[in-house]
Formats: sequence, structure tokens, C-alpha cells
Amino acid sequence: MAAPKTRDAAAHGAYIAAPAPLRPRPAPLSGLLAPQRFMNGLGLLLFIAALALPFITASPYVISILTSAFIYVMIAMGLNVVVGYAGLLDLGYIAFVAVGAYTSGILSTQLGWSMLETIPAVVVACILAGIVIGGPTLRLRSDYLAIVTLGFGEIIRITATNLDVTGGASGIHGIPTWSFFGWSFADGLDLGGIHFSAKILFYYFVVIVALGLATVGAARLSRGKLGRAWKSIRDDEDASEAMGINGYTTKLSAYIIGAVWGGLAGTLLATHLSAISPPSFEFLYSALILMAVVLGGMGSTPGVIIGALFVSLAPEFLREFSEWRYLIFGVLLVVVMIFRPSGLWPANAVLPFLKRRKPPAEAVAGADAAVPSDAAARPHAAVDAVARPDAEGAPDPAGQDPESTPPDVSPAAPAAPEQEEVR
Repeated sequence: MAAPKTRDAAAHGAYIAAPAPLRPRPAPLSGLLAPQRFMNGLGLLLFIAALALPFITASPYVISILTSAFIYVMIAMGLNVVVGYAGLLDLGYIAFVAVGAYTSGILSTQLGWSMLETIPAVVVACILAGIVIGGPTLRLRSDYLAIVTLGFGEIIRITATNLDVTGGASGIHGIPTWSFFGWSFADGLDLGGIHFSAKILFYYFVVIVALGLATVGAARLSRGKLGRAWKSIRDDEDASEAMGINGYTTKLSAYIIGAVWGGLAGTLLATHLSAISPPSFEFLYSALILMAVVLGGMGSTPGVIIGALFVSLAPEFLREFSEWRYLIFGVLLVVVMIFRPSGLWPANAVLPFLKRRKPPAEAVAGADAAVPSDAAARPHAAVDAVARPDAEGAPDPAGQDPESTPPDVSPAAPAAPEQEEVR
């Protein structure tokens, strides 16, 4: 039979709980101002605005550059899975875009497949490419992985330059637009007395696929079990493996999913350009996509969207400066990274209207009245007294003066022998 605890052990056990806060915290927001609901509503409004844009201006130039920008958003979301969520530095991500573009281009121009029929082949090709490059190299870390992925991107480009099936240095031309069961975007569409041209229809298709399905899908992945495993590997791989997470398979899954995202975006890019060639997949484009992720905020869905739009649209807005536009673009990037080192919208960003919130005045007044003046000056006085029970004037842990006699015990009664604590 175990011996009972001593008075000191029981007294110390009574002070395990942390002290209550001296000031009340603001109540969490509900309704439309709740952070997650507010961001979902804002994203829905921007999505509706993108759908309504052709009714405001249907200029071929505006529709073309916005289509390219939204395709870059999808590419950046795929790279964000690899870099932002899993923490894998990939300098050759444009190679997966090339795999998807060339696969769909070859099947559509040489075998007569529709773009919709090429999607399964594109997914399989991207998965194989992700396994081939990620299988032997994802055991590397940091700079070594970056160098290997950079080499992989150059290998894909050089291989496409030297193969006849890819068209060599000239590339593939005449890539058809999307068609569904005999109806093609090239046929146009008349709806409610409004004629939608092929470029407008493809713009809507890119908005739905890139801004809708791809962006929402990547964001949902980050909040699931697999996404939490990616972030755990990114923060501390050794600690994650000690907690039972298989670091190798987790990183490989992020690499494959990112490859599929890039390959599907490559099919959209091939259709938009109608012609692809090796110079379209140089290292510069990998650097620009990585810049979009870092500039917007790694691991942040709204940040990556902002970064991709900035990187893709800023050179177009600066086109009037002619040869100076890339210099100005570089200066803007440097300025943004100096003043926003974590990105334009980092993953831990707090909405502006949440920073200025204060607790209700009634709660603050009630808390001030409930806190004694000496307790406010020394909030840890009770804890200090327990830590120093022999100090002069310190209260007894049991709530009584050690020299006083309990009322129900006679002074003449012999004291019970103190039992030793069983360790």
C-alpha cells in the first residue's frame, strides 16, 4: 500500500494551474467578419469579378494577358505545394509544365486526340516525371535538392530540343483548342443574343479551372491531414519523423501533386499559345514562378495569387517604358522584398480590422475591480511564496499558519510522526 503524500507535495500540487489573465481578451468574431468566412467571401467576389470582366471590356489584348496571368496563377499554386507547404526548393518546376504541354501537343497534333482526351495521359506523364526525379533526389535537402531540380529542368528542355517527336528547336505548331463531344471553342457560342468568341470562351474556361478548381483544390489540400504533414516536414523534418511521419513519402507526394498541377497548367498554356518550343521553358520562367511564390508569401493562397498576378502583369503595365521596363520591374521586386520580407500576404498574416480590436469596456472595468491592487502589482506572489516556503511571512501552502494549532486538535496531543514520501 502506497504511503500518502506529504503536506508539501499536496501543497505544490494545488498550484499547478496557470493564473487567470488579468485582462479579458476580445471575443472571436462571428458572421461575415470571421477571418475564414471573410476570406472565402472575398475570394468569391474576385472570382465573380473575373467572370464579369468580358462584359466590361472584351479587348483581345486584355483577354489574352489575363488568360496568361491566370494560367501563371495555376502554375504558382502547384509550386506553392512543393515550396510553400512541403519546403522543397525547386528551381526546375517549369519542366513539369513542359511535360504537360508537350504531351498534350504531341497527342493532339500527331494522333488527332482532343485536348480533353489527352488529360489522362498528361496526368500519368507528370506522375512518372515526378517519381523519376523525386524518387532518387528527395532524400537530399536544401541546396543539393535545388541543384538537382535545376539540372532536371535543363535536361527536359535540351531533350525537347533534340528529339524529332517534339519538333526539335522549332517545337510544335497548330495545337487545337479545347473541344467537348464534337463542339469546340472555335465554333463560338451565342447565348441570350450575345456572341462569345473562341478567346472569350477559353478565358472563361481558364478562370473556372485555374482560379476555381486548381486554387480551391490546393488550398483544401493544405488544410487536410496531408497538408499538415507537409507543413510539419517543412518546419522540422527530424521532429516530424520522430512523431511517426514518413518524411520521404510525404515529400514525394507533394512533389507528384505539384507536378500534376504544373502539367495540367501546361496543357492550358499550349492551347493558349497554339505553339510551343524549347525557349518557352527556359530557367528564367522557373525563376519567375518561384519569385511569384516567394513574393506573395510562401504557403499563403491569397499571397501566391497576388504574387503571380504581379509577376505576370507588371511587365505589361510597364510596357510603355520600352527597354526600361525590366529594370523598373527588377527595382520594384527589390523594394517589395526589402519592405515585405515575408511576402505581400504571408501565411500568418492578420486581417487589418483584427489588429485594432479591443475588449468591451464593461469587461475591462470588471476585471480591474476584481483584481486587488497588490495582486496587480505582484501577480505571481502566491507562486513565489510556494517556491520559497521558508521565507519570512510566507503563507502556509495549506492555508494555515504552521505555528498555529488546528482548532480540533488538543495542544497536549502528541503530533503524528511525519511519513516519508514514497518515490
